[in-house]
Amino acid sequence: MPDQPRTDHPPHPTEHQVLDPATGEVVATVAATTLEQVDTAVVRATVAQARWAAAAPADRARLLRRFAAVVDAHTEELARLEVSEAGHTIGNARWEAGNVRDLLDYSAGGVERLTGRQIPVAGGLDITLLEPLGVVGVIAPWNFPMPIAAWGTAPALAAGNAVLLKPAETTPLTALRLAELALEAGLPEHLFQVLPGAGPVAGNALVEHPGVAKIVFTGSTRIGKQIMARSAGLVKHVTLELGGKSPNIVFADSDLALAAATAPMAFLDNSGQDCCARTRILVQREVHERFLELLAPAVESVVVGDPSDEKTQMGPLISAVQLERVRSYVPDGAAGIRGSAPDGPGFWFPPTVLTDQDAGAPVATDEVFGPVAVVLPFDDEEDAVRQANATEYGLAGSIWTRDVGRALRVSRAVAAGNLSVNSHSSVRYGTPFGGYKQSGLGRELGPDALAAFTETKNVFISTEA
Repeated sequence: MPDQPRTDHPPHPTEHQVLDPATGEVVATVAATTLEQVDTAVVRATVAQARWAAAAPADRARLLRRFAAVVDAHTEELARLEVSEAGHTIGNARWEAGNVRDLLDYSAGGVERLTGRQIPVAGGLDITLLEPLGVVGVIAPWNFPMPIAAWGTAPALAAGNAVLLKPAETTPLTALRLAELALEAGLPEHLFQVLPGAGPVAGNALVEHPGVAKIVFTGSTRIGKQIMARSAGLVKHVTLELGGKSPNIVFADSDLALAAATAPMAFLDNSGQDCCARTRILVQREVHERFLELLAPAVESVVVGDPSDEKTQMGPLISAVQLERVRSYVPDGAAGIRGSAPDGPGFWFPPTVLTDQDAGAPVATDEVFGPVAVVLPFDDEEDAVRQANATEYGLAGSIWTRDVGRALRVSRAVAAGNLSVNSHSSVRYGTPFGGYKQSGLGRELGPDALAAFTETKNVFISTEA
């Protein structure tokens, strides 16, 4: 995942310019949240949360469904904002707005099903209650600013909490609009607030504020570790969704043509700025050359260009800084397969698959966060698992084989939180998402998402008094 801003910057600006990644032009200027404004937001959220938690579950669910309906009515507007601030293709951006709507609906359905348990004990009745944490801070990244903001916000609200959302400096526009739509839908004032600004100011203030009970952070492993350390002083709840270097494992017995045809968008979606990107393509040695022959036209045919064009499959990188980072991972003269990208203004890099790198090269071990993948050969099932696990990350991966037994064995052996067999799917709002090792801590989405925003209280009632 991308880094949030460093903590050793000089004095921070009072406002941030939002650039269109496709053109480099300024599309908006947004005021940066101050430390004092964070304090005020926490106080207001605390009051709003107490009232929200006291409301009837059916009423909370009804308001969340209304919020989903309002988002649905503004899908195109939200999608266009995502295109302008993040450079996403319009098709992807529409899906992302729809994902916010669907997650709000899904979370609303859990409000009245967030139940405790009755546990058999001697001498009385023992029950558990799931109670909201209070105020939750959600720190969202720039790579998927709209849906990932909702991953924390929707279940937290459904569980009875208030939410303070800190979007990335480069992509605050959809977050700000969602907060306006929440008020339009009838959610109480101050229950869901957006605090744009610098990570070392607004982000750190949320992490270190005693009135914030939990932090949900999506970003780089480096910053995630810092947040975890800062939260420790207050024994604060954290959910961390961090980096990835996901394998795409292709066995000789797979549908090789399909595996090759789908491999490009498995690492080029969102211009490779995806923690689940399958950037290590591991191919069984006996079909390695044939796979490359099939892969080349698939990579070269990817349409890179104006993200607002319906035919575009890949847009620009988010910024000039990210563009230079990606370039640094591709050695001059490296052999590989390359697509094309526009010249001129904007932050463009072509689809690139390197074929002459070894498994220890930086491009094969680091999270590049751009449209760059490597193809590495493996010998057998054991070697495939060894290479797949030879990373500090463990977020996602794909396994291509027609052998059901092998699919299950490799799925059990690969240390990753989200695996797909004969596909590249990682994220569904109804299934859990999260990583092993340094890819994160905790799980988002799925049927248990609301419970992650609660405390369990045990109550024993004596029948013998």
